Amino acid sequence: MSDLPFTLDQLRILKAIAAEGSFKRAADSLYVSQPAVSLQVQNLERQLDVPLFDRGGRRAQLTEAGYLLLNYGEKILTLCQETCRALEDLQNLQGGTLIVGASQTTGTYLLPRMMGMFRQRYPDVAVQLHIHSTRRTAWSVANGQVDLAIIGGEVPAELQEALEITPYAEDELVLILPGDHPLAHLNTIQKEDLYKLQFITLDSQSTTRKSIDQVLSRCDIDIKRLKIEMELNSIEAIKNAVQSGLGASFVSLAAIEKELQSNILHRAYIEGIEVKRMLSAIVNPNRYRSKAADAFCREILPVFANKDWKYDVMKPSAIETEALKIAAANSVED
Repeated sequence: MSDLPFTLDQLRILKAIAAEGSFKRAADSLYVSQPAVSLQVQNLERQLDVPLFDRGGRRAQLTEAGYLLLNYGEKILTLCQETCRALEDLQNLQGGTLIVGASQTTGTYLLPRMMGMFRQRYPDVAVQLHIHSTRRTAWSVANGQVDLAIIGGEVPAELQEALEITPYAEDELVLILPGDHPLAHLNTIQKEDLYKLQFITLDSQSTTRKSIDQVLSRCDIDIKRLKIEMELNSIEAIKNAVQSGLGASFVSLAAIEKELQSNILHRAYIEGIEVKRMLSAIVNPNRYRSKAADAFCREILPVFANKDWKYDVMKPSAIETEALKIAAANSVED
């Protein structure tokens, strides 16, 4: 077969229909008319001589052939994007795009600061931040959709050999209490005091919650004895609930630095126990790494890996502040 039986536009349309579930929504997302989408699908099916969609139901459902083409089509489109970015690199960071991934807590509270610093140094590079669960973020790096990522959970076992996983920095999980809590006036509390508190946590099915529970268990804290009063879907909601006196919680120190500075929340120290987890930087060594990604790894990551780095030493820029607001507003712990 000398000529390919499909075009890149047809692959983009196929991907959009699969994602949106209907021809109309796919057309809207691509800013084209629905008849134009239908015509492209008809031409594609005629060229391939196979049906790609089961048109019996209300939702556009792919056939087996449709799934097969979608799988390879996504890989083709990813390689095309990678090629364009490699060509943009020839301009030596005078353009191009940097795509960074992160799990929920690191993406909401740490990455916006990193990306703000990068934008100050390389204002001509477009920067994107994708915040998802650790699992979804790791797959995005593996598929080449994200240049690099910083995560707080464990990389899925099936990806550990494919990705380059580097321990990056320690993230301390701290116990927070309302400022007027009876234990707030103590210098330290005992581990047994934890089992008398009412806790506010993330949903039990969230990957962030599972990661926190694993860390607490490694520190000899019996999570089954913790009294869960309330489950919420974001760290911001948890902080507000603790501030309102509804309970206690374990959260990342990076998430409460401003609240501690303003004495809005109280950090309780547990005698003989430090609850820490390791953040990891992940890349796909088999994918093209842009000059922008190299610059980010070389110049930005080392600054924030410094364990002595403090929020009040490096005040956030206007870019970072806005990014933090957007990330916090959109954050749902997955």
